[in-house]
Amino acid sequence: MEKKEPRNLGETMRDEMYLKDNIINLLREGARTIPEIAAELDIPSQEVMMYVMAMRRYGKIEELPKSRMDDYYQYQLKQEKG
Repeated sequence: MEKKEPRNLGETMRDEMYLKDNIINLLREGARTIPEIAAELDIPSQEVMMYVMAMRRYGKIEELPKSRMDDYYQYQLKQEKG
């Protein structure tokens, strides 16, 4: 997998809402890892990690249990209660 160069801060901030919406749309289709999300959105993994961790912190998504055989955690949308 080709490593992508980080984008400048201006580009990152401009695209923030667009990328969050795209991550949520991907996770509606099913659980994904950080590298899978990065590949589908064609953005650097470290940038995806930043958005995923923020959404996790604020209760939008959750981490699935990782087996010993998996290299990466998978993330999914957090289930609404009620």
